[in-house]
Amino acid sequence: MIILGISAYYHDSAACLVKDGEIISAVQEERFTRIKHDPSFPVHSIKFCLNEQKINLSNVNYVVFYDKPFLKFERLLETYLAFAPKGFKSFVLSMTVWIKEKLFQKYIIIKELNKINESKINWKRKLLFTEHHLSHAASCFFPSPFKEAAILTMDGVGEWTTTSVSIGKNNKIEIIKEINFPHSLGLLYSAFTYFCGFKVNSGEYKLMGLAPYGKPKYVNLIKENLINIKSDGSYKINIKYFDYCVGLTMTNKNFEILFNRKRRSPETNLTQDDMDMASSIQKVFEEIIIKIALNISETTKMKNLCLSGGVALNCVVNGVLQKNKFFNNIWIQPAAGDAGGALGAAVATYYMMLNNKREVNEKEDSMKGSYLGPWYQAEQIKSKLENIGGVFHEYDIDQIINITAEEISKQKIIGWMQGKMEFGPRALGGRSIIADPRSSDMQKKLNLKIKFRESFRPFAPSILLEETSDWFDLNCESPYMLLVADIDKEKKIKMSEDDENLFGIEKLNISRSSVPAITHVDYSARIQTVNGKYNSVYYKLLNKFNEITGCPILINTSFNVRGEPIICSPDDAFKCFMGTEMDILVIENFILYKKEQDKNLLLDYKNKYSLD
Repeated sequence: MIILGISAYYHDSAACLVKDGEIISAVQEERFTRIKHDPSFPVHSIKFCLNEQKINLSNVNYVVFYDKPFLKFERLLETYLAFAPKGFKSFVLSMTVWIKEKLFQKYIIIKELNKINESKINWKRKLLFTEHHLSHAASCFFPSPFKEAAILTMDGVGEWTTTSVSIGKNNKIEIIKEINFPHSLGLLYSAFTYFCGFKVNSGEYKLMGLAPYGKPKYVNLIKENLINIKSDGSYKINIKYFDYCVGLTMTNKNFEILFNRKRRSPETNLTQDDMDMASSIQKVFEEIIIKIALNISETTKMKNLCLSGGVALNCVVNGVLQKNKFFNNIWIQPAAGDAGGALGAAVATYYMMLNNKREVNEKEDSMKGSYLGPWYQAEQIKSKLENIGGVFHEYDIDQIINITAEEISKQKIIGWMQGKMEFGPRALGGRSIIADPRSSDMQKKLNLKIKFRESFRPFAPSILLEETSDWFDLNCESPYMLLVADIDKEKKIKMSEDDENLFGIEKLNISRSSVPAITHVDYSARIQTVNGKYNSVYYKLLNKFNEITGCPILINTSFNVRGEPIICSPDDAFKCFMGTEMDILVIENFILYKKEQDKNLLLDYKNKYSLD
């Protein structure tokens, strides 16, 4: 039984192939098109999934789309009618797109699928649609290591649902509670993302990273005016302050009056007030989700919790949930956003519609470390590098590990491409930029000279699983970099009184631990634990670095620059390497040193990169 799941037409389109219940491959379209958060039909992703199994679409039993377009259209119509005549301009723009394209999405999908397939297929039988939040729920429960669990999904909005609570047992999911649009935690957080000058649907990470620089002084103002929070965590948004229902912006004049300021213009300097707003909404966010989780625990009596939806990528909240111990175990879908909906649609169909038996390994999930994307053989890589003019050396993998670990210990910054590409927004040692966490200036250097992004952005550590408890206040695995925890108290550096009195970005220059490059200003870190099963080369590299330095940790950030998707191919890796201040590029068994590259080619790439 082969099922292809698809997500598309909003953001982060993707495809996933499931064979007899096994997740075979999954990838986002942006990695191929190089358009960040690409919403287009995932032609390249589908082709990759099919080619991996050497099959075509006629071999696929079902193709499943991750939400129901007609329900979404119903929500748009009812919302505009409820707010009429307000939002007429937005209504016209939206309806033009829907009437021309989205209303006939089924036929558009069939048309796109027929372009991929050579023979005619009866799509009436093969093409299915699942509800958006069921896709999210399925994406986190069915791959989880739990026979039964409570499921919490939270995002901006699907068709109508914005927050849902479900119960998963064996091969079934039952949704028991929902909160519907316009009341949305995801959209509330995105409204603050927008107001602080960041881009909605991508800048939420920045807002989360900015929060520790501020003080949560607006918490009461938010709770008294913007959101009514009940004891069980259910909530209602005061739409008076927002325009996301029918407008072209997230917030309105009332929001500006409430906070006595204008929206920050993108790319302008951040102020202390921006940081205080980020801190405040993060605290409110945490309070609501803790109340929801506590209520789920008390009412369902479940020992396990699964999380998905874009809100589940807020790893600070995840860390707080883990620490509160309402549940014995928490599992979070690594591709928790819309891309993961493709996976959820496929597994929901396999288990729920087709009633297939679910086999559960209680010791590990079935995501294969989330290494579900493309990989490249030595012959392909060598040919690519020769064609683009790269100067390289070829070694066996043990030599690669030894050389790379030594170079990192000498403060070199490495572009690292090994094995299959990760599915989801986190680089997990397959497509990563890696460096020494002991350096006090590495965070600033990486942000400004490699990533070309804001200097306040924190970096995550990869750590050997067996060493985790010695370095962090974390007593569980975190393979997908979705939990934040504090640095161990023995590794902390105590702040002086002057240091404690610093405000905002001034805090950035103070070393807070023996691994300052991965320690955020609140002594926290977003942790990836590495056990070696699905990425043995990366595990061995961490081990070798530990042998050399006594530090079992590496900085691990995604292999890309700001505004660009994570790299996929050797060509992408070479372009990023040549266009930034990266020192060394490692692709499988090949090493490239920046100082050995052709100077004219190097200049050409740097000029192209700055133009891009």
